[in-house]
Amino acid sequence: MATDTGSGSFLANRVDRAALPLAVGDLLVIVAFIYAGTIQHGTVPFPPAGAGDVLTLLSVAAPFLLGWVVAAPLIGAYSAGAAESAKASVPLAIRSWIPAAVIGLLVRATPVVEGGVAITFAAVMLIVGSVSLGVWRYVAGQFL
Repeated sequence: MATDTGSGSFLANRVDRAALPLAVGDLLVIVAFIYAGTIQHGTVPFPPAGAGDVLTLLSVAAPFLLGWVVAAPLIGAYSAGAAESAKASVPLAIRSWIPAAVIGLLVRATPVVEGGVAITFAAVMLIVGSVSLGVWRYVAGQFL
C-alpha cells in the first residue's frame, strides 16, 4: 500500500483557490468591524484624516489579522467546499474566528502591543467578530 508523501503540503490541502473571494472579504470584514470599534472609541476618526490614522487602525487590527492568517487555514476556512455554500462557509468562519481572536487577544496582552485586554473587549471581539464574519459569509454564499 503506497502512501502519498509529498504531493501537497498541509497548507496546500487546506486552501482552495475557489475560496479567494472569501479570503479577501474576510480580511475586509475584520478590518471594517475593528474600524467601527476605533470610531466608537474615538481612536480613529471617520473618515481617517491621514496616514497616521490608517497606521493606527492597522496597528489595532494587526494582532487579529495575524490570528486570522494563522487560524483560518488550519481550521479550514478556505478548504475545498468552503466557498460552495453558506451552510459550509459560515460555520468554518466562526470556528476560525474564535482561535483567531484568542491569538489576537494574547498578542494584545503582551507589553509589545499597546491596548491591553479587558474582559468586555475580549467578549466584544469574540461576539462581534463571529457575527460579522457569519453575516458576510452568509451574504457571500448567496452571491458567490
